Amino acid sequence: MTAAGAAVTLCFLLRDTPDGTEVLLGLKRTGFGRGKVVGIGGHVEPGESHREAVIREVFEETGVTVRPEDLADAGAVRFVFPARPEWNMDTRLFTARHWLGEPASSEEIMPEWFHTSSLPADRMWQDADHWLPVVLEGGRVNVVVTMHTDNESVASSESLLP
Repeated sequence: MTAAGAAVTLCFLLRDTPDGTEVLLGLKRTGFGRGKVVGIGGHVEPGESHREAVIREVFEETGVTVRPEDLADAGAVRFVFPARPEWNMDTRLFTARHWLGEPASSEEIMPEWFHTSSLPADRMWQDADHWLPVVLEGGRVNVVVTMHTDNESVASSESLLP
């Protein structure tokens, strides 16, 4: 097992439409993952719980307010970058079906709704196919994703759940 990575959170806002369930993702405009479609979230600040961090990040990135009681724990993903260990992340995942406000663009994220059945996988990190569908279907994951030395493609994905 590799050394622990940075504490990160992601939240997937879900809504039901006449055409099926949609998830809010965002085009990353700055920093790590720039140009990719990603989940809404970010780093846990010192003294914050994972829930506090994801609530803050969702608000900062989209202007949407999520209450702690509206967050469902969707598990965790450890991202391992052997060629760039400083990029390693221990990510807690949440979903929410209730929030206040309408998503709006920020300096960091341009939010967009996608049908859960047709995610923009070609514009996302390649690991998303290994765990995101389970989360969007209401499941819980505990996965270690190890990236190849190109820091883009997945070398392995190991589920830690029985």
